[in-house]
Amino acid sequence: MAHTISFTTSRFDVSAEAPNRINPIAGQSVLLWLREELVRAGYRVTEPDTEDWGWYMDVQDADATYLVGASADAEGPAAAVEWIVQVHRHRTLMDRLLKRSRMADDDPLFARIERLVRADNTLRQVSVAKHA
Repeated sequence: MAHTISFTTSRFDVSAEAPNRINPIAGQSVLLWLREELVRAGYRVTEPDTEDWGWYMDVQDADATYLVGASADAEGPAAAVEWIVQVHRHRTLMDRLLKRSRMADDDPLFARIERLVRADNTLRQVSVAKHA
């Protein structure tokens, strides 16, 4: 299961994003921002790419590999765009069968992303959900 962070903001311009070639769902601009911050913190991060539910990038540190996804409900005024960022920790089939390497409540990558989101005063109505 993924940990998720949702927020509303007008900081990211969905009209300036590259088109999502699968579905017309925004998410690239949030991931570009997060990518820059995560690379600065020492993570290895791929370029954002499209998926049928939005945009994603792979993030790797010394201990784990993650999929970080983003999507936006861009209906309505730009000031009210709702964004969702989800973080999945990659696990092998054996990890899943043995119920190990689950994403912990204090996962370091998720904690860093949550701190970035909460520190930006242009991001409002921040909500976090952690799923084991």
